[in-house]
Amino acid sequence: MKLHEIRDNPGSRQQRTRIGRGIGSGKGKTGGRGGKGQTARSGVRIKGFEGGQMPLHRRLPKRGFRNTSFQLRLNEINLGKVQKAIDAGQLDGKSPVDVAAMVKAGLMRRAKAGVKLLGEGEFKAKVEFQVWLASKSAIAAVEKAGGSVKILAPAKEVSDDEPRGKNKRMALEAAKGPKPGKAKADKPAEGGKTESKSAE
Repeated sequence: MKLHEIRDNPGSRQQRTRIGRGIGSGKGKTGGRGGKGQTARSGVRIKGFEGGQMPLHRRLPKRGFRNTSFQLRLNEINLGKVQKAIDAGQLDGKSPVDVAAMVKAGLMRRAKAGVKLLGEGEFKAKVEFQVWLASKSAIAAVEKAGGSVKILAPAKEVSDDEPRGKNKRMALEAAKGPKPGKAKADKPAEGGKTESKSAE
């Protein structure tokens, strides 16, 4: 091996394709853009365009519901990060640790709607947490270290026997009973006349 024989691996250095440099280059004339028209221009969005008629994604009905405007925006933090803050002296583990204490320690910028505690990382401090939510693994890790987790979110009362969704609607309709309809008229007797009972 000599100095003038040193070179990169085959295929590691490739020249970029220079378009529009003559027909003989292979990428000349239209430069790989095909013929004229809308597809030859840049900045064009034609996916889903159907010639001016209402496109399919707007013809289909909208279904479902998203609770985006009402959802709670929580800070998610792992136990490993909390342990590092306690070891560094930024967080006092002897007093209850809530969202205000975490913001003051610099673990998050703002309180938002609360904190969700996650169980990733090693945790060995005996701490009393007061958080909005916590994962099962986080609660298990804190209780294993001798601490406790107080959940501030209101508990949801969901009965397994109570029907939900479509079944709930069907159960409510069944409880209301049949819808009131028009009274059936007496069937006409032979000859087209209806029979009427005379009062005795």
